[in-house]
Amino acid sequence: MNESRPNRKLLTVIGPGILVAATGVGAGDLSMGALTGSQLGLVILWAAVVGAFLKYLLSEGLTRWQLATGDTLLEGAADHLGPVVRYGFLAYVVLWSFGVGAALMSACGVTAHAIFPLGSELNPDRDKIVYGILHSLVAVVMVRIGGYRLFEKVMSVCIAIMFFTVVATAIALGPAWGEVLSGICWPQIPNLGGDGLQWTVGLMGGVGGTVTILCYGYWIREEGRSGVEDLKLCRLDLAVGYGMTALFGIGMVIIGTQISAEGRGSRFVVDLADALETQLGAGGLVAKWAFLIGAWGAVFSSLLGVWQSIPYLFADFWGLTFGRTEEERKAAVETNSPAYRGYLYAIATVPMLGLMGNFASVQKWNAILGAFIIPMLAGVLLILNGREKWVGRDQRNSPLTVLLLTATLLFFLTAFWFEVQKKLGG
Repeated sequence: MNESRPNRKLLTVIGPGILVAATGVGAGDLSMGALTGSQLGLVILWAAVVGAFLKYLLSEGLTRWQLATGDTLLEGAADHLGPVVRYGFLAYVVLWSFGVGAALMSACGVTAHAIFPLGSELNPDRDKIVYGILHSLVAVVMVRIGGYRLFEKVMSVCIAIMFFTVVATAIALGPAWGEVLSGICWPQIPNLGGDGLQWTVGLMGGVGGTVTILCYGYWIREEGRSGVEDLKLCRLDLAVGYGMTALFGIGMVIIGTQISAEGRGSRFVVDLADALETQLGAGGLVAKWAFLIGAWGAVFSSLLGVWQSIPYLFADFWGLTFGRTEEERKAAVETNSPAYRGYLYAIATVPMLGLMGNFASVQKWNAILGAFIIPMLAGVLLILNGREKWVGRDQRNSPLTVLLLTATLLFFLTAFWFEVQKKLGG
């Protein structure tokens, strides 16, 4: 059963924002930040800040909708935008879940193998499968036995580890701090006529998660936040979460400018740790293991966050389709329901098939699907929060918000187009 509203200790106040930050950062975010830094240098640091701000803008919009109406964004879209949106989104989430589930298991497997190889004969492919399956099953047990409160505490520990590790590593590498400040405060895109724009768009789009943004609404219901009087509190914890996300992105860009590594995805993160050992001399071995542990905290927290949160979406859809009382609709999703448990078990097991062979094509389409959710979300928020009769005069989009959401929509449509070109073109 869901717990009643707790007293507001620090973790309670900023907890959902921390969950957004922890779930939104995985192996892809680690490698994208470092790779962009290696390609474009410190001048691109501003893009990590802007990317985190745009994700904050979207999260604030869905929160404003939910607190003003009592409905989740999925419920609002289903009610006001019709069955095409409802069933189209269900198909989208199922496809995305399969791809991201396999990617996260693989990332956990590769990172865990680098920390503790199994057996006397080093076999990374076997270890990736074994560790990937083990991480998935452990996450299921934690979600089912510990519930939301254990999930929240474990995620807070994971993000503390990964945040401290990345920031400490970036500082230890000793970048030119004047260039760092300039890169944050003075936006510019190097090599604009070449692939500089695509790297910039990729960094901005990769900061802060995709589909998991929608899950913030379910986490604040777990905390008992249900009216517009809680909007300031939500804005605070979202600011903390996305502030940490921005700093994390800045740290990875700095790391990428200071050291070079080969590989892709989670393998790139492991190679980055090996390069740190060489770069930092006497303290390199400590830095390598600290970075690997921090990377593991990033990928496992992302897996755990997806396992706990995405079943909310399916359970919400199930309730919309098969009916529920108005009281049930306004309450937190029941995590003991067959819909929630069934989707949790599905996302934790079906993607294991992707560990057994070459999953490149599914990964390709998963990247494209992930890039599409952000412009779709921006468009929905422009419609739903633009109607005074739905959200009220005070919570309706301001002219500035409309301008920013429109810019976000156009920007991420560009990001989606670049992702399609990159994945289908090569």
